[in-house]
Amino acid sequence: MRVPITLTVNSVERRAEVEPRTLLVQYLRNELALTGAHIGCETSQCGACTVLMDGQAVKSCTILAVQADGSSVTTIEGLAPVGTLHPVQQAFWNEHGLQCGFCTPGMVLSTVALLVDDPDPSEESIRHELDGNICRCTGYHNIVRSVQTAAKSLAAGATPEPLLSRDPAQAR
Repeated sequence: MRVPITLTVNSVERRAEVEPRTLLVQYLRNELALTGAHIGCETSQCGACTVLMDGQAVKSCTILAVQADGSSVTTIEGLAPVGTLHPVQQAFWNEHGLQCGFCTPGMVLSTVALLVDDPDPSEESIRHELDGNICRCTGYHNIVRSVQTAAKSLAAGATPEPLLSRDPAQAR
């Protein structure tokens, strides 16, 4: 038995029929080819599958696609216009807040939600809010610094920045 659902994903209305047991992360990856939400632990421990649902950071491995019916979902692919980086993504790039990149989409989307709720978070608040996102590569120092930089950039009015305008020297 399949169930009809309607979601707005990255500002595009999507209609589908899914099995009732289909997880949101499976729908996004398998049906829409949006692979930025990673399947890590499937127990809500790692946060690699984090997306924004109606503006809130949620772990898409714990939400059924049918539960998301009628919701607006933003994945990492829809955070900024194609060819640009959202200020949070730019801050992670500038502050080296990533290594292998597996956790990065979840970290970025969790950061976006955090900064909407608290535009000037303390280091303690950042560490607390990102507690549900596991990074196995870094010591979190650069991730925290990335969030702090993003907060400052957003407070200063930063908007998505074209990828081509980045200084190649920063890539080193």
